[in-house]
Formats: sequence, C-alpha cells, structure tokens
Amino acid sequence: MDLKQIAKDTTKTLISYLTYRAVRVVYEQLDETEPKRAYWLHQFASRESIKDGEAFLRALFDERQELAFRVLTVRETLAEEISDFLPEMLRTTTQQLNTEHRKQQLERMTQVALSSELSHPEREERSQPDESLDG
Repeated sequence: MDLKQIAKDTTKTLISYLTYRAVRVVYEQLDETEPKRAYWLHQFASRESIKDGEAFLRALFDERQELAFRVLTVRETLAEEISDFLPEMLRTTTQQLNTEHRKQQLERMTQVALSSELSHPEREERSQPDESLDG
C-alpha cells in the first residue's frame, strides 16, 4: 500500500472538490451582483467538466481570466478555513461510519443465523444432549 500516493490522489480529489465549491460561491456572489456574468459562468461550468479542477481552471483562464483568479482566491480561502478541523473530522467520521457498517453487518448476520435456526429447528434438537441417558 503506497500511502504517499493515496495522500496525493486524495489531495487532488479534495482540491477539485474545493474548485467546484469555489465556483459555486463565485456564481452565487455574481448572481446577486452581476447576473449576466453569473449566467456566463453557469454556462461555462455546464460546458467544461469540473471533475478535474485544474483543467477546468485552465479553460476558465483562457476565457475569463478575472473569474479564474476569483475562483482561485475563493478556493484558497476555503482550503485555509477547513484545513484546521478536516484531519480530525476525517478520522472521526471514518471511525463512526465504519462502526455503523460493522454494526449493521453484525445485525444482518445475526438475523440470518436466527432465521436459519427457525427454519430448521431439527438442527437444534439434534445438537441438544439426550437427557434420557442421564438417568
């Protein structure tokens, strides 16, 4: 397991997500102040895939440099604001979700075992010691 590569891939995904969120913030700001530019940004975001945040930004720089710089600024602000509590939130949430999945799976396994015993009661009878031999 290459933890360094996993961290790099996770960072790339997180940065692309922050780019997406930054575009939404900029769009919402523009929608209140400059609806025509907001409409343009919305159309651009519909045309260009934002799955790869860096490719999206390169394309945005080619068409509207001032909007690209604005998205960069918002993305950086978002990154700074979440970076303090993200590691602990990631650990805690992962542990909670894993615990919940384990609990649900254990409950399912228990239900399967119980329903199996109920549908085949003769198995339990055979496994009980014969009391007549104690005699």
